[in-house]
Amino acid sequence: MKFFVCCGFAVAVVLIGILFITPVGAAENNLKFSGTLVSDPCELDPATSELTIDFGTVIRKGLYLHPRTNAKPFTINLIECDTAQGDQVTITFSGTESSALPGTLSVTGTTGIAIGLENTNGTPQALNQPTPVYTLANGTNSFTLQAYVAGEPDAIQAQSITTGDFSATATFEMAYP
Repeated sequence: MKFFVCCGFAVAVVLIGILFITPVGAAENNLKFSGTLVSDPCELDPATSELTIDFGTVIRKGLYLHPRTNAKPFTINLIECDTAQGDQVTITFSGTESSALPGTLSVTGTTGIAIGLENTNGTPQALNQPTPVYTLANGTNSFTLQAYVAGEPDAIQAQSITTGDFSATATFEMAYP
């Protein structure tokens, strides 16, 4: 009778090692969890959670004559609103602010312009500042704002706006005061 022993010594060492392992003491209460559970009055409509505003072709010469383009509207929809949980909302837009035009959004890809936001009545909406308070109704609520391309004053004066593609990104956040 033949015995074939493969790795017998290694198995014996592992088994002996297991016998001599001492348990490590566990600290009490060393893992804690916390948070806040909230119930917002509304849900953001997935169809308006990511918006793209295409300004198309903006004529540089036009910005020298008129320091901004016509506004392009965009709409944010809130759905399943329950005014029993809250009947007001503000929207805050954040992003990289233009140093030449404070309150507007800085762009990449060209120089001498920025993106401005405003309410439908033409009142400017500064970045990082909440909109005026909107009143909510039960169900679906739509909020229309506008965006425009503005020439930076120094670039207009020096006629130094560069041409090319441009883009900017902003984030909006809803708050229920």
